[in-house]
Amino acid sequence: MVLVEDSVSRPTLMAEHGLAFWVDMGAQCILFDTGQSHLIMGNAQILGIELDAVDIVILSHGHYDHCGGLADVLINAGSKVTVCAHPGAFQPKYRRTESAVKDIGVPQSCLEAIRHRSENIRTFTTPTEIAPGLFLTGEIPRVHPEEQGGTGFTLDAEGCQPDPFLDDQALFMKTPGGTVVVIGCAHAGVINTLDFIRHLTGGQPLHTVLGGMHLHSASDERIAWTLASLRRFSIERLYPMHCTGAKAVAALWTAFPGRCFPCGVGTTINI
Repeated sequence: MVLVEDSVSRPTLMAEHGLAFWVDMGAQCILFDTGQSHLIMGNAQILGIELDAVDIVILSHGHYDHCGGLADVLINAGSKVTVCAHPGAFQPKYRRTESAVKDIGVPQSCLEAIRHRSENIRTFTTPTEIAPGLFLTGEIPRVHPEEQGGTGFTLDAEGCQPDPFLDDQALFMKTPGGTVVVIGCAHAGVINTLDFIRHLTGGQPLHTVLGGMHLHSASDERIAWTLASLRRFSIERLYPMHCTGAKAVAALWTAFPGRCFPCGVGTTINI
């Protein structure tokens, strides 16, 4: 179920620029990202999701719009909760614009909450099974030059050291119908991500892909290349969200009629 996204599926819920997914595995409950604020708590309450039952919190990468609700989640979670991320997710991160350099990393309140639960933190750089049948990619190889990282993202407040986004990870699970992929922002590139997951699963077909594809500022050429590359996978269900951008979302819906679906807050996807 979608707990945080840039749009809503019904008026009683609230939207913000960010992502959070509740993944109910039956024996375990997983939270993939936490949005950028306390909004996750209110949406979860309206949707009847008991966040204190969470077993694992996964951070797709270390940007505020994916980690900002972490402090609220951890304060209310039980002692058993585990936080999974790349070690680089907790390092400083900035965005340089023409007028300023903005801190876009994990908020200080969330870093403090993590320090209080340091024994519950697990960090990964390589593909890892974090629950039965549920995997994190670890660092994603960059094989397509068309998917170079976005400009202006840096690791230093001076805005000089480009961020290689090594912390960008995706979640995937194997199902009888094919692999289901959950993406945060795809800073590593959505095609790089999907190619790597298909390699990790031995070429298993991709059934469902949902999340941000970071195409909001992509050129027409980049979007056209992405559409052509996505056709290689014959994905049955696409849910472009968050940072995908209106132009790219429209292009995806046009290119894959009957296979693209809206995915605002409150959307439930049964696998």
